[in-house]
Amino acid sequence: MTPFKDLQALALDVDGVLSDGRLYYGNNGEELKTFNIRDGLGIKLLQQAGITVAIITGRTSSIVARRAQELGIEHIIQGREDKLSALRELCAQLDLTIEHVAYMGDDLPDRKAIIAAGLGATVADGSDDVKAVADWCSTKAGGAGAVRDLAEIWLKTVGLWDQLVEQQA
Repeated sequence: MTPFKDLQALALDVDGVLSDGRLYYGNNGEELKTFNIRDGLGIKLLQQAGITVAIITGRTSSIVARRAQELGIEHIIQGREDKLSALRELCAQLDLTIEHVAYMGDDLPDRKAIIAAGLGATVADGSDDVKAVADWCSTKAGGAGAVRDLAEIWLKTVGLWDQLVEQQA
């Protein structure tokens, strides 16, 4: 039995996971974030494999909503510091038990969700306290392909990677 076999959904933190965790502000007060295109493809590949991808973030940002829309992510929970509570709400929306959902975060607000999830994942530059409780840690930093790294290992482990790669060509 693999840790990925029974998983049906992935919930992702944004700052420090989908982005590098830095906040950029323009002269007119606008907030800017950078996203890794490879993470986006990893998300799309998971979706093609029938895995629901969701976002749970402590901040509220129209940039996150836009990126989620570009990637076809329908479940977005913003402005929630209590990530475990938000993860439980997501599970109820998806009619899944928490054991069937993976969660990827990088810092202390994510820790309880990482512990509770069916697979708790983190990024290479995640906090030591999060790394200590995570089931899986990427070799890549947040915003630098960590989500793609997770998607690849997940899809390879369940035997879908080669088929999805062929569909991309």
